[in-house]
Amino acid sequence: MRLCRFDDDKVGLIRGDQVFDATAALVHLPALNWPVPLGDHLIANLDAMRPALETAADESRPVSIESVALMSPVANPGKIIGAPVNYHKHHEEAVADSEINLGREIKTIDTYGLFMKANSSLVGPSEGVALRFTDRRNDHEVELAMVIGQGGSDISRADAMDHVAAYAIGLDMTVRGTEDRSLRKGVDSYSVLGPWLVTADEIANPDNLDLEILVNEETRQKSNTRNMIFDCARLIEYASAFMTLYPGDIIMTGTPEGVGPVVPGDTMHAWVEGVGRMSVPVRAHKS
Repeated sequence: MRLCRFDDDKVGLIRGDQVFDATAALVHLPALNWPVPLGDHLIANLDAMRPALETAADESRPVSIESVALMSPVANPGKIIGAPVNYHKHHEEAVADSEINLGREIKTIDTYGLFMKANSSLVGPSEGVALRFTDRRNDHEVELAMVIGQGGSDISRADAMDHVAAYAIGLDMTVRGTEDRSLRKGVDSYSVLGPWLVTADEIANPDNLDLEILVNEETRQKSNTRNMIFDCARLIEYASAFMTLYPGDIIMTGTPEGVGPVVPGDTMHAWVEGVGRMSVPVRAHKS
């Protein structure tokens, strides 16, 4: 199943190149009382909601994907978790590029562990990226994103993938500088998720997916998730050793070599095998 959020917080199913409105199914979500449980309510109940979503989609009139505005398919993530320097070739380029390393020694995920991105940084592809600090370098980083469905703590590697609800394309945008990663990558609109969620049953092996990004017509990054240092199961195992994961939490799995700057007016075209494509416009932030 391919699930999107579009226009004014409508929920839709993607079938071919069309969107089928399934918003009517949301009345079947369990009622919530304060204090609401942590996590995204729809993702937490996604398995149980699938029949209602499919029925609502069957009864709706489809529209073309091009005619809707695609928002982040996860509305309320508890956490956005990043995986720094999780590809060896990205490590090599970071060591060689003084505009990335700024004179610092660059290590890999084995040393850095993980980092957090602000929830307020999350947008969908149609919302685009609003660059701040345009006097500094702002880079694209295309990644496979995992969305947690079944929460847990101290999750074993053997059980890790049972906790994934879906996959999406992630753009882990970053402004270069000396500040902590979580600050430079937590800027509003610097976490793009989309174009929709592809449920885990449709992705046989997330550790062997091609991915790439073009800026305008130029190919910048092109690799495969098999080149990750920590694979998907290891990332879940590692993250859950430190913190409880909740439904809707997003794990961005790291970016390969080829990161580079974008400027207002650019369009980023990202693709992940088995997930889809999304185009993301870049503009300047207006204060």
